[in-house]
Amino acid sequence: MKITSIETITVNAGWKNWLFVRVSTDSGLYGIGEGTLNAFIRTTEAAIRELEHLVIGQDPRRVNALSKRLMDSVSLDGGHIHRTAVAAIEVACWDILGKSLNVPIYQLLGGTVRDSILGYANGWYRTERSPQAFVAAAEEVVAKGFHALKLDPFGTARDFIDSCELELSYEIVAALRSRFGRDMRILIDVHARFSEADSLRAARKLAPLDIYWWEEPTTRERELPANSVAAQCPIRVATGEMYDTVGQFYTLASGGAVNIFQPEPMSLGGITNTLAVAHLAMAHGSVIAPHQSGGPVATAVCLQLAACVPNFLIQEHFDAFNEPWIKELVTWSPTIDASNGHLSLPSGAGLGLDLHLDVAKQHPYDPYSYLNVHKDGWEKRLGQTTFRPAEDSQVSK
Repeated sequence: MKITSIETITVNAGWKNWLFVRVSTDSGLYGIGEGTLNAFIRTTEAAIRELEHLVIGQDPRRVNALSKRLMDSVSLDGGHIHRTAVAAIEVACWDILGKSLNVPIYQLLGGTVRDSILGYANGWYRTERSPQAFVAAAEEVVAKGFHALKLDPFGTARDFIDSCELELSYEIVAALRSRFGRDMRILIDVHARFSEADSLRAARKLAPLDIYWWEEPTTRERELPANSVAAQCPIRVATGEMYDTVGQFYTLASGGAVNIFQPEPMSLGGITNTLAVAHLAMAHGSVIAPHQSGGPVATAVCLQLAACVPNFLIQEHFDAFNEPWIKELVTWSPTIDASNGHLSLPSGAGLGLDLHLDVAKQHPYDPYSYLNVHKDGWEKRLGQTTFRPAEDSQVSK
């Protein structure tokens, strides 16, 4: 079996764009992958085009050999973009391998250790920054069956947070805790916005509200500050979504204080490297909770891992709060068990889903669709529509 072509598919999903790939073979089998990276969709698409000559004519079932070829053949490492492009192709090859053997990817990785996985809602608070608005939005989270939700209540605060802004952040979270009780897991995303001192200051303020975790507590520049915060933080720390090498997780583990690793399969180069992080975390006595703010293909990737990774904790889930038409984009989506907040796992061959290309074509790429958490009102997740020139006002949103 040989790869004959790679097709890239860009889709505007409202507040961000997604990038999918379709890798075809001379056998008639094809695989689906995703390479979404906020605001770098066209850049990653170009990287795939730069690498495709290394893929055409190769056997997609030799997934690890092909992934290594895509990395090693470029003498100077292309970093995050490079690995995201490789991930899109690598996942598509895993999809082909699973289809060729008529089994899900997780069956190739050792089989299931669980039948479902706890999910937490994200992307649900498309509203103004007030306690009342957040509680109203969270009612839909509960109605959909989630028992866990994540939010960033800090507005546009950066480096340091004023006392009044911190008080408002506290009031938002306190309102959620009061309304939904102790059974609702509340996760806080700091988005790497604070200095170590103010990350701890904010964590100590919110800790009495029984916060499940404190995510990306400080700078993304180095791994050490996350451990420095975690060693003193009254809330367990989770981090790693922006790391694009397994070695960064080794450095994180060496610090000792962080026990929730958040690999992003698309950033790391795909499934194999994410498994490597899971094994590293297990040796460290830690768990993984993969980051996933992309599209439904990336969701399926994470759920394939959730099925077979023993030290898998919880899965981020945006899909339930995306635009309604997105359910028509793919042939399978996870369901939510309202009794426990668990997401179902795919059971079909390969990734367990396919794309409807006709639906994708109805929602073309929009250069103004990306998230900027330093812009007022970002919580509404409207992309960057205020920057759109008048002549572009009819671009699909």
